[in-house]
Amino acid sequence: MNLPTAARALRRPDFLKLWLGYVLSEMGSQVTQVAIAWQLYLLTHSAMSLGLVGLFRFLPILLMSLVGGVVADGLDRRRLMVGAQIALALNSAALAALTFLGRATPVELYGFAFLAGLARSFDNPARQALLPNLVPAEELPNALSLNASAWQAATLVGPVVGGALVAVSGPAAAYAVDAVTFGAMAVAAWSLSFRQKTRGAGAVSLRAAVEGLRFLRGTPVILWLMAIDFAACLLGGSMMLMPIYADTILRVGARGLGLLYAAPAGGALVAALLMAARPPIRRQGATVLVAVACYGLSIAAFGLSRDIRLSLLFLAASGAADTVSMIIRQTVRQLLTPDELRGRMTSVNMVFFMGGPQLGELEAGAVAKWLGAPFSVVSGGVLCVLAVLGFTAAAPSIRRLRDATAPAAGSPSLQAS
Repeated sequence: MNLPTAARALRRPDFLKLWLGYVLSEMGSQVTQVAIAWQLYLLTHSAMSLGLVGLFRFLPILLMSLVGGVVADGLDRRRLMVGAQIALALNSAALAALTFLGRATPVELYGFAFLAGLARSFDNPARQALLPNLVPAEELPNALSLNASAWQAATLVGPVVGGALVAVSGPAAAYAVDAVTFGAMAVAAWSLSFRQKTRGAGAVSLRAAVEGLRFLRGTPVILWLMAIDFAACLLGGSMMLMPIYADTILRVGARGLGLLYAAPAGGALVAALLMAARPPIRRQGATVLVAVACYGLSIAAFGLSRDIRLSLLFLAASGAADTVSMIIRQTVRQLLTPDELRGRMTSVNMVFFMGGPQLGELEAGAVAKWLGAPFSVVSGGVLCVLAVLGFTAAAPSIRRLRDATAPAAGSPSLQAS
């Protein structure tokens, strides 16, 4: 297959299968995100109710993600992915049926969000830990950039499709589409030719979990990168407030809501494609700090905007900055982590990477309830910038981080300063 340099990892058949399945699956998830936010807003007209979705998505990640990582390192990651995707498909199908029958209440919506988070606690560690096995080490930064491009393409198209689908056919149709896309991802995972040498069920233990935490403690640069991401998402997370902006501030309705959700992905997709085309960034730590600061400034500017065009521009800028940070953080973590620990490191990262946005939505909803949505968004962006200044002073290992491109050794005692 003759592909340009920016897409060289797609020459690997297994990576191509997983990449295509991931695009479809994430597109369906984004359709559901728009649908569940709009449906919940119509049922409650409450900022706090929107923020609670984040809490119910985060709780299973907090409770089960490390378990999912241990399972991903001990058992067959491919089979684990298939099982998790089937569970997600059934969850979305049940939500579609309940909504179609007119029996969905906020309690049910929170319950389905919790179950989806539970399945992802096993799916994400398996998928991310499997990825470095599908491409050579020198192609891993490119593969991660392409993976980010896939996610951003899905989050660009998915919300627009979701907004239109909800406006025309209602939320039930959106959930049904999501169920089908999860099925497509399950088929893609099952068709992979790669076969993992598993350690067996005996490797799934408390000792295995402690081993992963011990490695993280001995590799502080990974922990600092996770903490920076958590702080940025906790303080700057405001996407669940988009229905309020669409309805009462920008007055653009359900179709406009889809555009607001898609805008960060538009900027992020451009950033991911540029990252895939260029050589790996050398001054990785400093770049992450600058990117997170730009993210916070963009979020604050969006909160101040009352023009839909400027709002979309600022959201696109936030997505671009976030993607630059994400690709660098994932590359450093994957390259510094031995293969037998990658599932556990991914699961710990999930608490930061997914927990931050979900708790951020809860925090944004609570502040918006008392002080209004614009204050919640603007103050969150400003605090994000202040947090970057704090990390710059407190974590010299991040400021000095550069050229973390050597593949991890097989020993869990690998250190990073």
